[in-house]
Amino acid sequence: MKIYLKKPKNLNLYAQSGYRSYERQESIFAYYVERSGEEKASRVSANAGHSEHQTGLAMDVTTPEVNFQLVTSFEDTPEGQWIKENAAQFGFIIRYPKDKEKITGYQYEPWHLRFVGKEPAKVIHEQGLTLEEYLGFE
Repeated sequence: MKIYLKKPKNLNLYAQSGYRSYERQESIFAYYVERSGEEKASRVSANAGHSEHQTGLAMDVTTPEVNFQLVTSFEDTPEGQWIKENAAQFGFIIRYPKDKEKITGYQYEPWHLRFVGKEPAKVIHEQGLTLEEYLGFE
């Protein structure tokens, strides 16, 4: 299934990372473990077999304004604000919201989008929930 987000003109929104194979996720997680240790790596990356990217339902987005990096300052860009305000219309949520690390287990990632469908996304967005809270897994 292909999903296209319509965005206003003058925004430069780029999909940086979508589907990942088991091997690719294993490599990414190993990089973070080597760089910061397993405990810190577990807050910023999923171990292979546990990544939403492996489902094909997650996408990391970025913009030239943050040099195509996946950084929290993305939230302050026009693209980040547009995502925050409009992604739910298209069935997407910001999967790891600010101040919800204890619930999700991951740091805030304003760039990490997850497709959940229009109705769930609307409820999650309007009520300020995490996917875990919406599903009753908190």
